[in-house]
Amino acid sequence: MFTFVVHTNMSIHMNLIETIKQPILQEMQLFRETFAEALQTDNPMLETVHEYVLQKSGKQLRPMLVLLSAKLCGHVNQNTVDGALALELLHTASLIHDDVVDDTLERRGKPSINARWTNKIAILSGDYILSKALVCATKTNSLPVLKSIANIGMQLSDGELLQLNNVQVLNASEKNYLTIIRKKTALLFSTCTEVGGLSVNATEDILIRLRNFGEYLGICFQIKDDIFDYSENISIGKPTANDVRDGKITLPLIFALKNSEGDEKNKVVKIIEEKDFTPDNIHTIIRFTQDNGGVAYAAKQMEAYKNKAIDELNGFADSDVKTSLIRCAEYAANRDF
Repeated sequence: MFTFVVHTNMSIHMNLIETIKQPILQEMQLFRETFAEALQTDNPMLETVHEYVLQKSGKQLRPMLVLLSAKLCGHVNQNTVDGALALELLHTASLIHDDVVDDTLERRGKPSINARWTNKIAILSGDYILSKALVCATKTNSLPVLKSIANIGMQLSDGELLQLNNVQVLNASEKNYLTIIRKKTALLFSTCTEVGGLSVNATEDILIRLRNFGEYLGICFQIKDDIFDYSENISIGKPTANDVRDGKITLPLIFALKNSEGDEKNKVVKIIEEKDFTPDNIHTIIRFTQDNGGVAYAAKQMEAYKNKAIDELNGFADSDVKTSLIRCAEYAANRDF
């Protein structure tokens, strides 16, 4: 039997995560048990990989969103748990595949699956977990849930492909950036809140508000991640400037490039176009982005999306569940890892 290990960080923000969980402690325990069971296998190679995946499991914000959204509208049931399980498995598979695509060697402070084993094992393990996600989705016997989960699988891949096409400075714009992060990140959050509502037969009006809340929350979350990339801070649990090294041009740099002129801008553009990412050049890009207001602008946009997310909850009666969802938005904007 696998042991479920949650990655911890001695941060005040982990305390906020624990506070968010309070209304769904029993449901989260059931989810964790079911998640471990779903990864049981008699294949020794997969068993080793799955045990490693469980040890590296993060904050599990996405299943929390499924459970909280369901409880906001009704009572968590087996369909809610199966939906949460399917989405967390899909998310896990996408991260494994992303690490191969991006040649990422570390995730959550530990070697990635591709670094720990090989790209082949990572891809095939990701495929297995993705297939398991679909099996879990079918257990709901809900066509709307199946459609929602199948659609997000397609959108995640679409977003990754769009990002690969956005590595040229000329293609980088705030509009393109928002399209990419909507598909890559925000729609998964939106699907989580939608599936939670669907599992308890929420009305269409409520589903719209839940979807919007999840989408705005996801955009806020991703902008925060992109701000981390320009913070030169080793305490956030992942190397900074990863996106810059990969040639990914995100909101802070997009704004800085758009709102600057002169030799410094030309130097940065040349570094990006020539992929000359030495440590000194990375530092130059980070400093340029900070000095030209890119980080400050991204933080302002992030705050706006956080507030938009919270506004979507205004129509719901006050409760500890609603408070936890509001805290999810505050966590997304204020976390330090």
